[in-house]
Amino acid sequence: MECTINWLAASGMGFVAETGSGHVLMMDGAPDGGGRNLAPRPMETVLAGTGGCTAYDVVLILKRGRHDVSGCQVKVTSERAPVDPKVFTKIHMHFTVTGKNLPETAVQRAIQMSHEKYCSASIMLGKTAEITTSFDLVAA
Repeated sequence: MECTINWLAASGMGFVAETGSGHVLMMDGAPDGGGRNLAPRPMETVLAGTGGCTAYDVVLILKRGRHDVSGCQVKVTSERAPVDPKVFTKIHMHFTVTGKNLPETAVQRAIQMSHEKYCSASIMLGKTAEITTSFDLVAA
């Protein structure tokens, strides 16, 4: 896996990341740091990527278990250290999983498996942050 990040000097503190799979992701800094607030902050993209990674796992695990899942939303909240490096110290992920006759135990197991075995991003962030999860089930 690879990614090339280019600073867009004319934008202040804007950056464009070109992924190895051929996609583009824009990032920008806060105005107080020279950015123009035109795109997510780099650390926001870390949280977004982690949420996407674990949501992917949860959906895949449920589908492989032949469960009728039709939606998965993850709201990620975090706290960071007050001084540099401002690593994440706490991350909470709240899942809202939608489907027909989804067993609570299957959803709980899928979330647990993601965070203990499959989600590379959350497992890495777990080295500096306390990661907690919760979930709601919504009948489709």
